[in-house]
Amino acid sequence: MNDLVTIIGRPNVGKSTLFNRLTETRDAITDPTAGTTRDRKYGKALWGGRVFTVIDTGGYATGTDDVFEGVIREQVQTSMEEAALIVFMVDAQTGITDLDQDIAQLVRRSGKPVMLVVNKVDTGSQEYATAEFYALGIGEELYGVSANNGYGTGDLLDALVQLMPTQEEGEELGLPKLAVVGRPNVGKSTLINTLLGEERNIVTDIAGTTRDSVHTRFNAFGFDFEIVDTAGLRKRKKVDDNLEFYSAVRTVKAIDQSDVCLLLVDATQGFEKQDQHIFWHVLDSYRGVVVVVNKWDLVEKDEHTMNAYRAKLEEKMAPFSDVPVIFASNITKQRVFKALEAALHVYHQRKLKISTSELNDEFLPICRDQPPPIYKGKSVSIKYITQLPSQVPTFVFYCNLPQYIKDPYKRFLENRFRERYDFSGVPIRLFFRKK
Repeated sequence: MNDLVTIIGRPNVGKSTLFNRLTETRDAITDPTAGTTRDRKYGKALWGGRVFTVIDTGGYATGTDDVFEGVIREQVQTSMEEAALIVFMVDAQTGITDLDQDIAQLVRRSGKPVMLVVNKVDTGSQEYATAEFYALGIGEELYGVSANNGYGTGDLLDALVQLMPTQEEGEELGLPKLAVVGRPNVGKSTLINTLLGEERNIVTDIAGTTRDSVHTRFNAFGFDFEIVDTAGLRKRKKVDDNLEFYSAVRTVKAIDQSDVCLLLVDATQGFEKQDQHIFWHVLDSYRGVVVVVNKWDLVEKDEHTMNAYRAKLEEKMAPFSDVPVIFASNITKQRVFKALEAALHVYHQRKLKISTSELNDEFLPICRDQPPPIYKGKSVSIKYITQLPSQVPTFVFYCNLPQYIKDPYKRFLENRFRERYDFSGVPIRLFFRKK
């Protein structure tokens, strides 16, 4: 399933501000200077129970003195090609420009679902200013918003989720999908070649040899699944050309379309910041994860080395440290198939269904014996628990005052779930609703 949403528009219409609001972050730099965003930013958004990836692109421009102009145009085109939905932003205060007209032509040729978003509409009384943008011929409806103060963004998100592909659309049934992800040159392509017993994917010592996502079916030794070799995700400041941008978008898309990710880490370099960045993107996508410490044959070790290394990994993955960690070597084939077994176990546990009666028998006594802390003099009473039909283990706790349940208690309940059920490597979701 493709859950990529790309935000495009000319410079300084508020794309990065909208990105920050949708993802509830401040990851994208916002500045009145046109052209501040030059490379891609991507993040997760959650609305109405639907999780999707948002890509913020640089401002599309022509005929300027900006040396990045051509690169940005091509990156905007790439993000449109890969997206499931395009958000085309314009500015209510400046009206339609020639550049808006040029972008509208690009959008119409894309054949993708498009939402025309008119930014800088700060109140309902300013909605009249949006009418002129119907002249762009983009869709039958437009959305007046203020990315800065949040006006209209709720209605925008409601409509956006409705336009996204349904959960089942485009998905193949039956075969688990495993994505091999990690920094450049950690051995992703070599791992797949080792499994297949042939040089299916190009391998060199040059970081970034794999530019695209390569899908391969693996059917041997009792395994049957689709495995995807992805380009390495570099630090954002190093994504400075179109091929790198294309690789990054395809990798993010491969993560979103996978069931489980094998995150390869270079044993000789440790779990670095970029490994953490990829790890959390996988978790934010609610995909299963197995950490594979590759090149273990190159590490000098004694009987304590593995446990010490694992402890350092768990410290850097905290608070989500309930993850299978496999120490492997592509060259010696040490534990390579064990990594596959771990990934497929995570895949099956991710689909675990627990009956409502079992959930209530198991967790209501816990909630009675260790209830949420009293908040503002009021007690929270949890009455009923059930699992929602979802691709991710999702549980709803019905109670009298859900707004008073804070993160520490949610983590307490998640830990009880992980003690009772084998959810190692599986992100789970807990919701609290009024009974």
